[in-house]
Amino acid sequence: MDASPLAPALFPPDQLSLATCKDMLARLQDWLEQRFHAGDDIMELVATRSQHMDQLLTGLWQRFGLDRDARLALVAVGGYGRGELHPYSDIDLLILSEAPAGEELGERIGAFITLLWDLRLEVGHSVRSVAECVEEGEKDITVATNLIEARLITGCYDTFAALTRATAPDRFWPSQAFFEAKRKEQEERHRQFQDTSYKLEPDIKSSPGGLRDIQTISWVARRHFGAATLSEMVSHGFLTRAEYRELLDCQNFLWKLRFALHLVIRRADNRLLFDRQRAVATALGFAGDGNEPVEQMMKRFYQTVRRVAELNEMLLQLFDEAILGHIAMDVRMLTPEFRLRGRLIDVVRPDLFKQEPAAILRLFYQIAAHPQISGIYSTTLRQLRDARRRLPGFLCERADCRRLFMMLMRHPRGSDLALTLMHRYGILAAYFPQWSKIVGQMQFDMFHAYPVDEHTHRLLKNIYLFREPAGKRSHPLCHEISTRLRKPELLYLAALFHDIAKGRGGDHSELGAEDALDFCLQHDLDKSDARLVSWLVRQHLLMSVTAQRRDIYDPDVIREFATQVRDELHLDYLYCLTVADICATNDHLWNDWKGSLLRELYFATQKALRLGLENPPDLRLRIRENKLQARQLLEHLDTSYERVKPLWARFTADYFLRHTPEQIAWHSRHILAHGDSRRPLVQISQQPGRGGSELFIYSPDSPNLFGRVAAALDQKNLNIHDAQIMTSKDGYALDTFIVLEPDGQPVSGDRLSDLCHSLSEALLDTAPPAIRRRPPSRRHREFDVRTQVSFLQPQRLTKRTLMELVALDTPGLLARIGAVFSRQGLNLHAAKITTIGERVEDFFSLTNSEDRPLSEQEQAQLREKLVDELNQGGKI
Repeated sequence: MDASPLAPALFPPDQLSLATCKDMLARLQDWLEQRFHAGDDIMELVATRSQHMDQLLTGLWQRFGLDRDARLALVAVGGYGRGELHPYSDIDLLILSEAPAGEELGERIGAFITLLWDLRLEVGHSVRSVAECVEEGEKDITVATNLIEARLITGCYDTFAALTRATAPDRFWPSQAFFEAKRKEQEERHRQFQDTSYKLEPDIKSSPGGLRDIQTISWVARRHFGAATLSEMVSHGFLTRAEYRELLDCQNFLWKLRFALHLVIRRADNRLLFDRQRAVATALGFAGDGNEPVEQMMKRFYQTVRRVAELNEMLLQLFDEAILGHIAMDVRMLTPEFRLRGRLIDVVRPDLFKQEPAAILRLFYQIAAHPQISGIYSTTLRQLRDARRRLPGFLCERADCRRLFMMLMRHPRGSDLALTLMHRYGILAAYFPQWSKIVGQMQFDMFHAYPVDEHTHRLLKNIYLFREPAGKRSHPLCHEISTRLRKPELLYLAALFHDIAKGRGGDHSELGAEDALDFCLQHDLDKSDARLVSWLVRQHLLMSVTAQRRDIYDPDVIREFATQVRDELHLDYLYCLTVADICATNDHLWNDWKGSLLRELYFATQKALRLGLENPPDLRLRIRENKLQARQLLEHLDTSYERVKPLWARFTADYFLRHTPEQIAWHSRHILAHGDSRRPLVQISQQPGRGGSELFIYSPDSPNLFGRVAAALDQKNLNIHDAQIMTSKDGYALDTFIVLEPDGQPVSGDRLSDLCHSLSEALLDTAPPAIRRRPPSRRHREFDVRTQVSFLQPQRLTKRTLMELVALDTPGLLARIGAVFSRQGLNLHAAKITTIGERVEDFFSLTNSEDRPLSEQEQAQLREKLVDELNQGGKI
């Protein structure tokens, strides 16, 4: 390692001016960056910055005459106290005195701290006496932890020694209380991250399995055993030499990641956000095309935090016994191989897993069979980790393991804790090769919140919860379906394989379907069941795509979907898989709107299958039924048929086909009350239906009405999810929009009146709509989504052109699209608005100015105009 730059201790204190110190710090940062890229030991680099900071602070301490106060001490705490400083880490300082500082001393201390701020150092400081430190530390475990790992930089040793004596275990936070507090602190911190480190934008330091979990182990060991380093835990018998090396390897990688992140963003922040990941991956030497460097780095990160989490859990269990004496007294046998220690399962023979690999599967079957089991005992976890690494091949290659795996899949609780622990401890990756390839597989988008393996694990958990009482409350239809499935294990297997081929290139649904078929046949499922699982994997996106991007009130769409689904059994499995998949994608994706669409598609398809696909619905009969039921509703509201009959004569047959009787009655009542006014009628349903707020507009039709509505809603920060655009025979718009708040909820009640007024004014304004030109968000800027426009065949009955548009989700997008339609003289009849992370995948039903499907030339012109507008940001 090359010699570090000139140390500040070589300068006399009176020469440590602001300019001199800035120059030295700049040279130190440059040198650290050069040595990091040269591949120097990360531990030495982190220690070097700490040592240089010691020298700088010692010189400045003397410059301000603080060394003249014989009882004053400058103490490093926090990470600095451990001698660990990353390029932009906080400098946490404690100025320790025997008594409160006087005015003159206080001014010198203030000048000292001010200079550190002027040097743009992130300084956290406190000025306390020993007694004040103890008082604050007794109230706050974080302060106590800082004091326990405090280190003297310069000043009075006796004062620092007094602090050390006052915070000794026999006087201050005894090791039992300290351990319990740190464990509780860790549990609370983990909950802040939903108990997972598998976020696509993780926190290197605080996420479960991150650096803080390693520090927690170190803090507890230091408090109880006096172990100043991780290596000392080997001599105390808590870590094997191999586990120590593993923990050190994990820490070094996380340190490199954090060091690189600081260098990239030039400040202290531990969040590995999307817009930082590519530069950090490059700094760490990961190479490849496109997103490959990021995917490689994140895969390594997820594998690392999983190893840390395993070791952390095992060591905290061991500490629990050693420090608190919580050795389970109620030990009882479960089988000749396994026993229960309290609520933790333990092996009887220490060499069981090495001698009989199938015993690994038997362990997890016992977890499923005994609901009182909450986890795996520490020594058993150590043996499981060791056996997993010594396996000569994948467990699925053994017939006895395949039999046990299917027993687990068929067990009512097999996909609860047992499967969670198999995922957590790497047993699924040891069971079959396809899973091992998706462990930590990054999904570089804003749609998925988790890597592929964690997403799949959450999907499996969702399916399990469908059958539980909580599932009956949150997803009643899924509960009803899943509890009547004769072979629920087929649904679990489809879930296991639905994304198994991601990251391989090609169509992951097709590749996964082939893998699923082979896996099922290998595990002795009959061909019919194997083909069903394979079909579910191949078509796992079919239902969500149809519901969210197609007009599910069009009989042709239902007939086509029903033809692909084939029968009600396939429909039942697909519905449950689809809902579980959406809910597992991220914590905010599911909402009542999506639930409403999927339920409507399910029941419409079920009806079509029961009638028989050879018997299409009688559309004229449906129109008559809708009118009759709407008429009855209106009469109940004291609105006679004689009043409504002239109004209905102005509406097209398509209106009565595509609206429910409730909608028809609601529209009619308000239009009649509105009279012949040329002023727009804007109504928002007070009873949110279909999972969103239903907005109805009745107004003389005009160019770009859709664009003006979209612009007005964008101004109110509301999202359009569905639009049904219709025109009466005499030229009045009858438009229905489903709108939601940004959090996926219906429009807040206190906004309804203002929203109606704003929309009315926007519709009266003949000027082009004001479209908010806001830059994309930080996260959106990381994605290059080029606009794509494609056209489907015109629908057989309605003779409209169906257009799909993919584009980057940007503010004002729908208003800009609507303006293009208007300039091209097109009629918009329906829109499905689907936002998938950073991209939109929208569906529009269009005709030209003559109300005919678009010709090939018109389609080409529209594609050109949309691509130019949305890619180039053309002016409207």
